[in-house]
Amino acid sequence: MGKRHNMGSSAERPKTKGLVEIIGLTETFTFNPKEGIDNPVMVFTDDADSVSKPSPHLCVLKREEGESYGFNLRVERGRQGHIIRNLVVGGVSGCSGLQDGDRLLEVNNCYVDDVPHTEVSRKIKLSGHQLCLLVLNGEEYEQAVSQGQDLRSLARAHKDEGCKPPRLCHITRDPASGLGISFLPVEGEKGHFSVSLVSGGAAEKAGVCKGDRLVWMNGGTVCDLTHSALNRMMKKCGNHITILVIDSESEKSYMRRRMPILPTMAVPHNLPHRARKLLLVSGPEGYGFLLRLERAPSGRMSHVLREMDRYSPAETAGMQDGELLLEINAESMETLNHEEVVDRVIQSGQQVSLTTITSQGLEFYTKLGLSPLLFCEDDGAEKEKESGEASQKEIEGLCKPRLCSLRKGPLGFGFNLGCVLQRPGTFISQVAIGGLGQSAGLIEGDVVIEVNGQNVEEKYLEDVMIVVRDGGHFLSLLVMEKTSYNKMRQTDTPANHVTAEQEKEDLSSL
Repeated sequence: MGKRHNMGSSAERPKTKGLVEIIGLTETFTFNPKEGIDNPVMVFTDDADSVSKPSPHLCVLKREEGESYGFNLRVERGRQGHIIRNLVVGGVSGCSGLQDGDRLLEVNNCYVDDVPHTEVSRKIKLSGHQLCLLVLNGEEYEQAVSQGQDLRSLARAHKDEGCKPPRLCHITRDPASGLGISFLPVEGEKGHFSVSLVSGGAAEKAGVCKGDRLVWMNGGTVCDLTHSALNRMMKKCGNHITILVIDSESEKSYMRRRMPILPTMAVPHNLPHRARKLLLVSGPEGYGFLLRLERAPSGRMSHVLREMDRYSPAETAGMQDGELLLEINAESMETLNHEEVVDRVIQSGQQVSLTTITSQGLEFYTKLGLSPLLFCEDDGAEKEKESGEASQKEIEGLCKPRLCSLRKGPLGFGFNLGCVLQRPGTFISQVAIGGLGQSAGLIEGDVVIEVNGQNVEEKYLEDVMIVVRDGGHFLSLLVMEKTSYNKMRQTDTPANHVTAEQEKEDLSSL
């Protein structure tokens, strides 16, 4: 049933009404004459920096179904950061306190100033109906950058020390002890419930902790429920329940900052389904799978992956028959028709990145009212983690600069380069499974130190690409694991410390 394609190698703006809340992060102070000059807020100083210290502000945006947040996020030549532009007058963002030129520091408690623009935009689109943005005035941002201030520390300063993110926990009933959880109303706090656990029970194993506060259950907030209504809801849950919880001290911190506790901020625990990312490099016969448009029993039309050829790139990447296609090269397929989806694969050329999930997984997240893309596992990283076969010698080797030499094949070098927005320096953003890059020892996240013997640490991505192209069919990369590289930079250790003997050995092994 449905259309079938063999995968080879060859806006109108919605209405913008809604609710919004802006929260300033600067302290307010009421003068007390008894405290006088000893009050810390009233201490005078000659330090100009303390007077002009940048002050981020928090905006909580709420939109209704079919509405937009009413702003654009841009990257502009000659300017740093993710820039807020084109606010809709009278819209959600226009009433929020966001201003044209503001720079975005955090999305839903996640620091994004050094995150690629496409990923930041994706985070916002996956936020659902509520969105928390921490922004800094454009002039203050540029001043902070010019003074070399640590923007991450500036964003972190508005959070209470020890504040932890919420946890999204999926609990499966134990035949003996049940779900292993009950909820008690918090005295004097309407709509607040504390967690009581069975020691060693299903809930505790799923990541719930004693004394946690319940925020959300099976897709709905509990702040408007009475204790009896919550108990009735529990009885209808059957053998499974998914809850959002947070420790009591962190809950107080969120309340002080008047910040909602959202599933989009959560750390997932024990979720039964996760979307997967697969990177495929086309072979002589294409990618080796079929893409079909099929109707599910619910009536929903989906792009379904079928009939993986044996030993094909699709099978090698771990594709499973019946999985649903969610994204191609990080672009959502939700609003595209089947022909457009097929075109996206064809336009990808010799390699393509696919995000997939099982039909049961899609149903799971749909019932919770969440995007299945919120908690996506990196399939390659998961496999590497599960295998646990790396020896101690190999682990130690990753902590040193590595020389990787490649000869260009019919499908290229088998890896992609990435960079931090508007900053020099490049890293390995993707490595094709079974490709030349993987064979040469490249690993996703590696920092590129040298290209063909030329240091590129202070070069921008465009300049590095020129050096790569100038090398023709041969490429030599000196790379290093990111964490080790950052430590090395802090100690000013030379990055190109590779002896002639090491170089000869690495080259001869390729």
